[in-house]
Amino acid sequence: MTRTPTILATSGGFARDARDNLRPAGLAKLALRLTGADRPKLCFLPTASGDNVSYVQLTYAAFAGWSVDVSHLSLFPMPNVEDVRAHVLAQDVLWVGGGSVAGLLAMWRLHGLDDVMREAWEAGVVLAGVSAGSICWHAGGPTDSFGPRLRAVTDGLALLPYGNGVHYDSEEERRVVLHRMVADGVLPTSYATDDGAGLLYRGTELAAVHAERDGARGYVVDAVGGEAKESVLTAEPV
Repeated sequence: MTRTPTILATSGGFARDARDNLRPAGLAKLALRLTGADRPKLCFLPTASGDNVSYVQLTYAAFAGWSVDVSHLSLFPMPNVEDVRAHVLAQDVLWVGGGSVAGLLAMWRLHGLDDVMREAWEAGVVLAGVSAGSICWHAGGPTDSFGPRLRAVTDGLALLPYGNGVHYDSEEERRVVLHRMVADGVLPTSYATDDGAGLLYRGTELAAVHAERDGARGYVVDAVGGEAKESVLTAEPV
């Protein structure tokens, strides 16, 4: 692969249909388009949910009939593939599900996936995901990994040298905590997304904000004079 290193960090990607089945929404479709492949290979990583089997099954079912070759990488109780590195590097897109970002980071480091993810990113594999699968690529962000009261995770993979906030419009405390963390210097300049919005990075630079839902937006939060300053980033529809 020779593509520019690409990350799509989202608070969306999938939706429920009238029968409550999981279906790819605009941001997941965008992740596939970013690969440039006619039939992309997508690997789903459910680490943040403790490799929840139902989550894996729903994801396979979501792509039924699509021109996509879907696989998954589980780490509990042991990796489900013989060579984790080879499997990851053979993909066009990696989609990381939501859950505990702290647990995800611990498990990835235990299995050496932190280094593999950087290698995949540099090779042009599109890295994407939702919630924990958004925060993980950044320096860190507010998380409920430790309990209902949000705390900071500051040991993200830091492929992107920013903080990250997710579910910005649906969970009120997220905005408050991110502002405090940036103002206090716990997190660097940070980017955040409403539900249904995604941040597209080319290399380490933010290239665009995309939305699969009307009104969903992105934000950047900087520290100015010891206080947090938030600016709205207009989202392009997908």
